[in-house]
Amino acid sequence: REDVVATLLANADLENSYLEAEENFKTRNPKSAAMHAKAAEVMPGGNTRTVLHYAPYPLTFAKGEGAYLYDADGHKLVDFLGEYTAGIYGHNNSVIQAAIETAVRDGIVLGGPNLMEARLARVIVDRFPALELVRFTNSGTEANLMAIGAARAFTGRPKIIAMQGGYHGGVLYFASPSPINAPFDVVLIPYNDLETARDTIKKEAADLACVIVEPMMGSSGCIPASKEFLETLRDETRKAGALLIFDEVMTSRLAPGGRHGDLKIMPDLVTLGKYLGGGVSFGGFGGRSDIMEGFNPKSAGAWPHAGTFNNNIMTMTAGLAGLTQLFTPKACEELNERGNNFRDRLNNSIKKRSLPLQVTGLGSMSNVHFTDQPVERPVVDPIANRKRDLMHLDMLNAGVYHARRCMMNLSLPMEDADLDVAVGAFEEFLDTRRVILENE
Repeated sequence: REDVVATLLANADLENSYLEAEENFKTRNPKSAAMHAKAAEVMPGGNTRTVLHYAPYPLTFAKGEGAYLYDADGHKLVDFLGEYTAGIYGHNNSVIQAAIETAVRDGIVLGGPNLMEARLARVIVDRFPALELVRFTNSGTEANLMAIGAARAFTGRPKIIAMQGGYHGGVLYFASPSPINAPFDVVLIPYNDLETARDTIKKEAADLACVIVEPMMGSSGCIPASKEFLETLRDETRKAGALLIFDEVMTSRLAPGGRHGDLKIMPDLVTLGKYLGGGVSFGGFGGRSDIMEGFNPKSAGAWPHAGTFNNNIMTMTAGLAGLTQLFTPKACEELNERGNNFRDRLNNSIKKRSLPLQVTGLGSMSNVHFTDQPVERPVVDPIANRKRDLMHLDMLNAGVYHARRCMMNLSLPMEDADLDVAVGAFEEFLDTRRVILENE
């Protein structure tokens, strides 16, 4: 009974602390409030991208410089959101700007093949070992839709296996039932569960077109897949005659050859997006040439793949400049090493205080979890989610911008002082909210 009373009191303290933080946020950000209200007059909820909404209302940003953002009320924040991993170059890199200016000057919409698309394709194919051929899209969502479509066409089978809690785009959302998901026949399995994966692939083999998986779940909390789990997927899909798709829209930034190159596991198809377009809208998918040749328009019965802006000149030019001049293999290794050190610092701060939290992730991507139990797959926990909300508002107040789900990503222009600011703000959160955080 005493434990129950203590839990109730702790939860009440958590809610009161959150409401106090929310009021503080409102006091500090009246211009963002006004702009959000205006936006709501013409967009549902004042929003055109769900993930950017959070209570009581999201900050509206006026500009970005390097690793910093400036909101409508004049606050400067270190940007640890990094546009959900797409913003690896920061906000106004001169190389990227010059590339886009050149593209705009020479014609924005050319309506035919341009000088840059094959050059970007060559760099990407050379960089990621599973890619023999590649095609471009406008987003990671499109890339995953096309890869799944290719798997179904190539195998002549309808079903796909995805992960519980997985996310592969706006219409491939498996964290909860979504009525607007693409109408694929999907079987969901637990992430990092070898036995269930093996049994399910065998059971569905006759109808199974593909398994799609992130080698580290990004949107669900930077949860790495074990090498054994991914190897099991590779072995079992091969036995079943199904394809294995690695969604590396986020994780391709974790090593020069992507996560699959680092692990030396070769999927049949890989999907890409985010930073590879130099900060402009981008997606891509590729893999085995015998699969990708299905899109060859010179062949009879070729699969169609449309998209007005698949090869848009701004993306092709910015993407090529970014990969060849900025995010080189060496720069990739250095950024991810900095990310590993940053995550170690956060975990050491937790350990010194003996609090039931942890920070998961790989390289330049990290996520705070409000539990000291092993994090192997997504878990829905309303109390942990409320602590997450509180941390988000406290960190914003301290000048650190990151995802509401407490995802933190590094970018190339970040300096050591920026990492120090984030660690300091995190430690202040741990100390200020200690009583609340001690209760799981």
